[in-house]
Amino acid sequence: MSAAEGPLVVGVDSSTQSTKVLVVDAATGQVVASGQAPHTVSAGAGRESDPRQWWDALCEALRQCGEAAHEAAAVSVAGQQHGLVTLDAQGEPVRPALLWNDVRSAPQARRLVAELGGPKAWSERTGSVPGASFTVTKWAWLAENEPESLRSVAAVRLPHDYLTERLTGLGTTDRGDASGTGWWASATEAYDDEILSRVGLDPALLPRVVRPGEVAGTVRDIHDLPFSKGTLVAPGTGDNAAAALGLGLRPGAPVLSLGTSGTVYAVSRHRPADPSGTVAGFADAHGDWLPLACTLNCTLAVDRVAALLGRDREAVEPGTSVTLLPYLDGERTPNLPDASGLLHGLRHDTTAGQLLQAAYDGAVHSLLGALDLVLDQDADRTTPLLLIGGGARGTAWQQTVRRLSGRPVQVPQAKELVALGAAAQAAGLLTGEDPAA
Repeated sequence: MSAAEGPLVVGVDSSTQSTKVLVVDAATGQVVASGQAPHTVSAGAGRESDPRQWWDALCEALRQCGEAAHEAAAVSVAGQQHGLVTLDAQGEPVRPALLWNDVRSAPQARRLVAELGGPKAWSERTGSVPGASFTVTKWAWLAENEPESLRSVAAVRLPHDYLTERLTGLGTTDRGDASGTGWWASATEAYDDEILSRVGLDPALLPRVVRPGEVAGTVRDIHDLPFSKGTLVAPGTGDNAAAALGLGLRPGAPVLSLGTSGTVYAVSRHRPADPSGTVAGFADAHGDWLPLACTLNCTLAVDRVAALLGRDREAVEPGTSVTLLPYLDGERTPNLPDASGLLHGLRHDTTAGQLLQAAYDGAVHSLLGALDLVLDQDADRTTPLLLIGGGARGTAWQQTVRRLSGRPVQVPQAKELVALGAAAQAAGLLTGEDPAA
């Protein structure tokens, strides 16, 4: 047995490119074991992954955790938001999942916004104006482009729902992840029948929305996982809501997440509704709200520019004459799904290091512009910005955020905040305490 002071819990982060697992002592918060395994994402016009990869990666990451995973009393899965997972009657994927950064559904997004009253009506109803990232637009795209796939669909899930269901055998989700679909109404905290009818989605195909703190189920007697039969399974949530739990985030504290995508968010007591569509009015995993703005192009875009220039990602040089908009995959904020990268202001003496710095500036400028809309009017705009994600420890990222924001930055010591937040959610089931505490 381990030397843990309290029961052990498992927190899972099933992200776009890998699954990470932490085994945590619920009494102390100490990480006692960890594991990680990769996924693949398609290239080309779309961004897709086979959900079975996520399960295989979860099994491998748990295997790396050794005996500690066997002792876990509860588990929670956090995952990438918005992805459309379609399952047949046997629970097998009908087709690869359409991921959050697949922007092929931009025409369907524009049409749905227009058909159901425009941006203001959508924001008041669901808390968000759906763009190409939202699940509802992906379902509409699938209906138009692959009607034969729809005929085989017996269940519609989000990525974290898929893994939770394979653990428990029950179709469940949570309010945090459901709020990113476009068919869950934040005003009523329920699925919206009119929206579902508009896109031809039977509500019977959707998972039950489990309340914060409620047990989603228990682990089934399956032999490819180390958990004991009956291990508690928490509701899980989307990755940003889980990271907020991992940070113990309190209302008004601003977060910049520098990952494959860039996000800015803060916990709020007030239900958000931004008719401009810049801010998504997500629910959190705790009972409050998580107004959030997301950009598609963040660390991946800057790293791509560095690779094109043949430079290390930290090899920036000061310079003010160049503007680089790093919209390499279209863009979500601002809402330009068909955009491409744009370089302006080249001079004969422009250096590669200045071009790279311009890529950082472009990515950070988009995030800071959205931050003002995310924060409540009474938020203290002088407090430090919390930097998380893969880019947070990069000197060039830190210096660029500090310079363009005029604010101090803080980088939390914990690295795997999504998995840590999922572990906190699992621990809350066992202790009855607030996971954010």
